[in-house]
Amino acid sequence: MVDHSMSDKLADLKSRKDQALHAGNPRAVERQHQKGKMTARERIDYLLDPDSFQELDMLARHRAHGMGLEETRPYTDGVVTGFGTIAGRHVCVFSQDFTVFGGALGEVFAEKIHKVMDLAASVGVPMIGLNDGAGARIQEGVVSLHSYGGIFYRNVASSGVIPQISVILGPCAGGAVYSPAMTDFIFMVKETSHMFITGPDVVKTVTGEDVTLEELGGAMSHATKSGVATFVLNDEKSCLDEVRQLLSFLPSNNIETPPYVEPSDDPERISPELSEMMPTSPNQPYDMKRVITTVLDDGAYMEYFPSWAENITCGFGRLNGHVVGIVGNQPAVLAGVLDIDSSEKAARFVRTCDSFNIPIVTFVDVPGFMPGVDQEYGGIIRHGAKLLYAYCEASVPRIQVITRKAYGGAYVVMNSKSVGADFAFAWPSAELAVMGPQGAVEVVHKRELQEATDVVTRRKELVEQYIDRYANPYVAAERGFVDDVIDPAETRKVLIKTLAVLASKKQDIPKRKHGNVPL
Repeated sequence: MVDHSMSDKLADLKSRKDQALHAGNPRAVERQHQKGKMTARERIDYLLDPDSFQELDMLARHRAHGMGLEETRPYTDGVVTGFGTIAGRHVCVFSQDFTVFGGALGEVFAEKIHKVMDLAASVGVPMIGLNDGAGARIQEGVVSLHSYGGIFYRNVASSGVIPQISVILGPCAGGAVYSPAMTDFIFMVKETSHMFITGPDVVKTVTGEDVTLEELGGAMSHATKSGVATFVLNDEKSCLDEVRQLLSFLPSNNIETPPYVEPSDDPERISPELSEMMPTSPNQPYDMKRVITTVLDDGAYMEYFPSWAENITCGFGRLNGHVVGIVGNQPAVLAGVLDIDSSEKAARFVRTCDSFNIPIVTFVDVPGFMPGVDQEYGGIIRHGAKLLYAYCEASVPRIQVITRKAYGGAYVVMNSKSVGADFAFAWPSAELAVMGPQGAVEVVHKRELQEATDVVTRRKELVEQYIDRYANPYVAAERGFVDDVIDPAETRKVLIKTLAVLASKKQDIPKRKHGNVPL
């Protein structure tokens, strides 16, 4: 009879765990470091609070056969999963290990991810995925495809319930891109991370287009052109720092409120500089981000998709220590006009805030929707409707501040009282009208202008009359479409007061499976 003492068993356990900790061969680890990349475990250690990580399924191994797979059965199977804390708050995490099977997904690899995603959903904590892998494990065939489906299904089940964050730290191609695409935020690193459905070689074969890896699926392409990458950083460490920063604005789940921080910035602070930011001519641009940072606590503003659809700005900040989501037209880019991309970007942001109990403050300076054949054929009607739908549906506290132009349908879409804003405020510089003065005069006085002896002078007179009569907030204030016309300097004070009364807002949502967003 063989009698193994406990010390033998512990030695055996230690040896197995050592193998799991060094599942990738040293050469592969060295290559990872040469590319400026951390290993799967180094990333977890850097992201989470020290000594908080509890690994799960460390000793899992694949059970597949064929193509020589049975020869190599490393522990972990190429992904590290578990839970830990960030700033003392629990999170679940998986980290794909490029040094084991190139981080390719097989059945056991996926089961580990399914298990940790189920844990995150059942305990109501954020799910963070660190992606660095070659896609499906070809040797496991259709099993790996089936396993991807299980991840996608869970992404959707958790959507709007817990924050889901994807961090792309290497390749993410083919079917693998769809899990990040369904999460709330995607982080990428310049030069080292890539996302695409089909790689440069396939593109070349099928369409004849020559394109580099970086042009096709690099961080900056997705940050500026496709609207896929929410945040892009220069290196992995700053990327993981930014993930921690983002989590400081998000609740752990949809039942909680976002984290409150004791404010150091005076809630009564007046900002006289806001009055000076407004140019004398209504056609001159100014930077809406300066307005936003002046109003927020300590000027801290974490912008969402800062390099895509820059004619609208969205992001997180705090007012008197409470998290708010900000949406603002940006007159410094394309005059702040709403187009396809900016409507989509803001709609997604509004729905994210609404999912996670974050009040929304909307700064309005919008001349209208972008005209043009490309926009119409591209479906500006459909895409503009997404933003309208998102605001109409949002039940969190919502406040509108009209700084200057609020013309036509774009005024209505930008969180007006008529679509459910709780409060609407206007600066004295606000202009609420169906269209700009020039266009309005051309339409209303068409015949008179045709018959006028001196068209230029008459047009000028009519435009001035129109401006006197309509290019102000008082017609709207008389009707109660804006609740008050305020001194710009008091914007912060007014927002803090109104958000405080809205903190207990309750809205009954009609019972239905879900609405049908104009996708």
